[in-house]
Amino acid sequence: MTVNSPTPPDPSVHPPERTPGDAAGVAVDPADTPEAHNPSGRTFMGQPGPLANLFSVELWERFSFYGMQGILAIYMYFAATDGGLGIDEGTALGIVGAYGGSVYLFSILGALVSDRLLGPEKTLFGSAVMIMFGHIALALVPGVVGLGLGLLLVGVGSGGLKSTAATLVGALYTRDDPRRDAGFSIYYMGINIGGLLGPLVTGIAQQQWGFHLGFGLAAVGMAIGLLQYVLTRKGLPASVHTVPDPLPRAQRPLWALIAVGAVVLVAVLAATGVLNAQNLATVVAALAIVGAVVIFAILLASKKLDSDERSRVVSFIPLFIGTAAFFALFQQQFTVITLYSDTRLDREILGWEMPISWVQSFNPFFIIVLAPVMAALWTKLGTRQPITPRKFGVGIILMGSAFLLFLPMAAVVSVPVLWIAMIMLVATVGELWLSPVGLSLATKLAPRSYPVMMMALYNLSVALGTALSGALAGFYSAENEVGYFGVLGAVTIAIGVLMLLVAKPVGRAMRGVR
Repeated sequence: MTVNSPTPPDPSVHPPERTPGDAAGVAVDPADTPEAHNPSGRTFMGQPGPLANLFSVELWERFSFYGMQGILAIYMYFAATDGGLGIDEGTALGIVGAYGGSVYLFSILGALVSDRLLGPEKTLFGSAVMIMFGHIALALVPGVVGLGLGLLLVGVGSGGLKSTAATLVGALYTRDDPRRDAGFSIYYMGINIGGLLGPLVTGIAQQQWGFHLGFGLAAVGMAIGLLQYVLTRKGLPASVHTVPDPLPRAQRPLWALIAVGAVVLVAVLAATGVLNAQNLATVVAALAIVGAVVIFAILLASKKLDSDERSRVVSFIPLFIGTAAFFALFQQQFTVITLYSDTRLDREILGWEMPISWVQSFNPFFIIVLAPVMAALWTKLGTRQPITPRKFGVGIILMGSAFLLFLPMAAVVSVPVLWIAMIMLVATVGELWLSPVGLSLATKLAPRSYPVMMMALYNLSVALGTALSGALAGFYSAENEVGYFGVLGAVTIAIGVLMLLVAKPVGRAMRGVR
């Protein structure tokens, strides 16, 4: 599954830190012992026992998230007689893109809350509760009010969970625990299992009994994850209950005032029509661009950076653009491809019609099958594997090529399901070349004084791409699909080729980071 899911960290991101005396077997940090990271002593598949808890929480959270997102677009643009809200198709797809992009913006807010107010464990728990209530709102509150309330709760909650879940997994291991990478691989598999099952379950429920039951099942999935988490959270290490960088009490009123002011500003803009459903995706994209420009400017102007760190920040600029370009197309599986699956796809199999949302399960299925293959390939190649900018270039070219594969079917009235499966296969292979290394790269290029800002830049690149997937969707129609898929595919391939051409200078600017 995509970047909408945490990516297992590269083992070279955080090499073991040693205090004086480690080599001699003394002066080991008492908080960095196996007992401190796994107080219960239980194991799960050879891993610390609490990993089973976090694996299950993330599985059910992704089940609910992708289950809801699988039927979200069609819920908005289906006519009221078909159980939908009757919103214009272009507007509905734009809202989906804006919502997806906002999750990554909210992940920055979640990281700040975790680091400065609540700590990762409480932030994750509160976020999961918000997600569950968001799905309940979509299931029980009728009309646009339920849609707005539900998406706000799920968006903020998903952002908070996204920014803390991987932190909790990392807290289960000592710095030099050889099981760490395998543990993250197991956790990542839970993400994709949830992403695979969610659209399948909610899609069939929506088709047979209506949208609100589908949203209700998403809420039930999150409730199951929450229940087992509450029953087993006491087994987590003590470190996840602490606040890493507490906000001084004297500063809290100021930040509370800023937060209230931001909410009031958004409410006023919405009430006056400046911010509306039609321009929401564009606004989210603009916020991501402004945020990125500000962060790049802060980093490059800082006197805390040495020459190597400043060069690495500059090297991330083309990678930021490439990531945004990739996800502007990849995230259209929830916008344009959903509409395409509804209107252009022959979903009938032996007299039975496949639910529209099932198309969104192709990607996590291919991830589950292919991720171990790609991991084995990179392991076998070792230092001979392509440098990260080249991986980005190949991934972007594959994503553009996937869009060009729509063109041979332009004259076909009912497109076979296997054709869209092939398109998603190509897109998924592109994802495996780019996504797993993107988050890892951001941590490796991060200046020592600003590690959080570099992570924020990565999230902003995904937010920008996801919001663009909604904004671009407004230009799609069945009548102009040759131009739409052709232009976007060709432009994206050109960006990928450009990335390959600048790979060497970008690699040199990374100053030793591969």
